[in-house]
Amino acid sequence: MRIVLIGAGRLATHLGPALKGAGHEIVQVYSRTAEAASALATAVSAEPVTDIDRVTREADVYICALKDSVLPTLLPQLCKGREEALFLHTAGSVPLQVFEGYARRYGVLYPMQTFSKERRLDFSEIPVFIEAESATTFPVVESLASSVSQNVRPLSSADRRYLHLSAVFACNFVNHCYDLAGQLLQEHGIPFDTLLPLIDETARKVHELSPRQAQTGPAVRYDENVINAQSQLLNGLSKDIYDLLSRSIHECSSQSEASEPVIVSSLQN
Repeated sequence: MRIVLIGAGRLATHLGPALKGAGHEIVQVYSRTAEAASALATAVSAEPVTDIDRVTREADVYICALKDSVLPTLLPQLCKGREEALFLHTAGSVPLQVFEGYARRYGVLYPMQTFSKERRLDFSEIPVFIEAESATTFPVVESLASSVSQNVRPLSSADRRYLHLSAVFACNFVNHCYDLAGQLLQEHGIPFDTLLPLIDETARKVHELSPRQAQTGPAVRYDENVINAQSQLLNGLSKDIYDLLSRSIHECSSQSEASEPVIVSSLQN
């Protein structure tokens, strides 16, 4: 397929080479920033474009990998005069219906992964969630997604919102806790890599146990002596986060205990 990438950010930086590697032709890369457009265009042998009016009308697919807030303002201009093309967006929280009234054929191609330009990923291992406006368009979106990923799944806009929200908890919030931990360590001259074995084992455990089963620490049993002592070492938002998470962990653990069946011994004295 002949593809135009609308956006040259972190996701597009990974998706573009994956599409090219799958045999698709990346015709153009559009970005408002010339440097970003040129960097990605060079990587995928495409033409960099910074003016939306210069985006070709000859492509088969236009993939919008943009900030959620930018997409609705760009679509009227982008879709005009391209009635036969397929338009896709890659956002977790933007509904399929954002294209209504602008495009005839459209869908969603949402790769659920955290992307950084500095790190290479095997795109074939990334789960990609797809949706389309019709049963006719769906196989085209599925084929395109399957050309870059071995894990393609249909998912509605309504459910995709919750998937994206869960990803925020599992990735962004967890990484922020790494940052808070790193700041504490730095203040006391302890290198962050001291935590890496702990971080790695925590991630490995949830491949075999549920997150609730894998939970450890003073908040599970609500050891107030430890919790209060640690809380007093903090201030501001860090203290609020610590207190709130400790309470949440304890409440979740208490719910698990309450739901477990009571085992009564059959042995009688």
